[in-house]
Amino acid sequence: MNPLRILITAGPTIEFIDPVRFISNRSTGQMGYELARLAKKKKYKVTLISGPVSLLPPGGVRHFRVETARQLNKKVRAELKKADILVMASAVCDFRPIYSLNKKIKSRHNIVLKLVKNPDIVGSLAKKEKRNKILVGFALETENLIKNARGKLKKKALDLIIANKLDRTNMPFGGGLKTVYKLGRHGFKKSVKKATKKRIARAILDTIDELCYTPN
Repeated sequence: MNPLRILITAGPTIEFIDPVRFISNRSTGQMGYELARLAKKKKYKVTLISGPVSLLPPGGVRHFRVETARQLNKKVRAELKKADILVMASAVCDFRPIYSLNKKIKSRHNIVLKLVKNPDIVGSLAKKEKRNKILVGFALETENLIKNARGKLKKKALDLIIANKLDRTNMPFGGGLKTVYKLGRHGFKKSVKKATKKRIARAILDTIDELCYTPN
């Protein structure tokens, strides 16, 4: 039996304002890299697409680096053709500057930054691209966590979504203990409370294993 092929995205994307300045987010990539490491250990055939992070990819993993959301979108579409499972653990910038200047903006100038929406990578996949694949997404919310995550689960036609809430008791970025909720498209809901990202990654992969071998 051939190993299942899993495509994992990790880290932030960045959107350039000029050659030295950009907008981004606080993602460290730890979740995606931990998923890639454990998936390789579970004998998956792993491809990791990463935004700019300071982490080294696990050994034996196909690894690609991107910077912008549009670069990530292009690479995901190319690699998804060869994958059975997509795990979108990256934190994609929702917006980018309308224009990226070729020269550094002088600090003596005030600027107004106009933004345009970036592509919704998973949400824009055609039905034929999603067919017979397991799709896993992440949702980070500051309010109405379960409601908003379930909305994304349905809208993007995901099989599983991992819901994170950012508040004073739970900081999703970096190390430490986190609480997440696994929500499935058939109403499945299970929490992983006060756990390391290694434990959370293992719980996510266990659920993916179940999805792969459960009839639709």
